[in-house]
Amino acid sequence: MASQRLWHRPWELSLILAGWGAIAPVAAPAIAQIQPDTTLGVEQSIVAPNVEIKGLPADLIEGGAIRDTNLFHSFLEFNVGEGGRVYFANPAGIDTIFSRVTGNDVSNILGTLGVNGQASLYLLNPNGII
Repeated sequence: MASQRLWHRPWELSLILAGWGAIAPVAAPAIAQIQPDTTLGVEQSIVAPNVEIKGLPADLIEGGAIRDTNLFHSFLEFNVGEGGRVYFANPAGIDTIFSRVTGNDVSNILGTLGVNGQASLYLLNPNGII
């Protein structure tokens, strides 16, 4: 019965196909993705989304492994989408934040990447950073 209905009203089939086309881009993977890995065990990095930093919403990266005045983070994937804002928390006594990417993909930093404090930040990805 439904196929007969579409046969008699081809414009409905067009609307259905157009609707699927409009949905398809939503299902595509997003470029803005930060995924901690498990190499730091219980000292794993934690991403807190939609935190107010410097008066605007941002993702805040907390946790990590503290060694002396250094803070280490490790990610499987690290991307910041266009217009996105990502900041690393800067616990008291930390001078340098080292972040590495262990996955196989290039990191795309298309927005703001910074530290919510005064520490120096290093992002290392052997596959590249754009």
